[in-house]
Amino acid sequence: MSWNSTYEMLSTAIRFKDVFPRFAAEDPHYGDYPCPEDWEKVEKVCSVLEVFWDATHIISGSDYPTSNLFLNEVILVKVLLDEKSLDNDAFIRDMVERMKIKFDKYWGETKLLMSIAAILDPRCKMKVLEFCFSKLYSSEKVEKEISFVLKSLHELYSEYALIYNDEVLSVQPQKSELDMYLEESCYSFKKDYKVEKEFDVLEWWRVNSVKYKVLSFMARDILAIPITTVASEATLVRK
Repeated sequence: MSWNSTYEMLSTAIRFKDVFPRFAAEDPHYGDYPCPEDWEKVEKVCSVLEVFWDATHIISGSDYPTSNLFLNEVILVKVLLDEKSLDNDAFIRDMVERMKIKFDKYWGETKLLMSIAAILDPRCKMKVLEFCFSKLYSSEKVEKEISFVLKSLHELYSEYALIYNDEVLSVQPQKSELDMYLEESCYSFKKDYKVEKEFDVLEWWRVNSVKYKVLSFMARDILAIPITTVASEATLVRK
């Protein structure tokens, strides 16, 4: 059973927990129903799985989710798992530890891609890394992690510049497009929920492709990379 289905099943059961003892009182053949301790465990499990459920539906709420959407949601999951791995309840610690093994492997393999993709969201740029990494690492580690991402980002841009400079640029600018992009303020959208909801990052790069001739090629390729290769509903929490 997937963790999404598990959460939906358990959260529904919680809403009807008072029905079980009533049913048992009316049916002498029905006596095996959850006790208060069982419901306490169910509520604790739901408190963990709800974060996964929310993240899944935020990401899958888009018909074509681009990779810039993932970092914020994945950070929420990672922070929760790190916190719950120190929970006083041994039952929760044991469950979360098994989940962390899979999740930490996924995080290690995708954090660089997710970080670069988030930077290429003009609404976020470096602010998203400063915020997200501060939730995960000590102040010394934050600087180190951000430096690594920036170094990788510049190296990747240099490779694109070698490929596309002859094609789209006749004169080398004093500053690279990447430097100019990072130095400029974040894109400010109207304070309207529908406008924010409908923001299309790929469309933004298409519109700004004249200004960022090389960087727009890179952004297009990075943002189109799928972060996961399986449907989120197929992700399991069991061993």
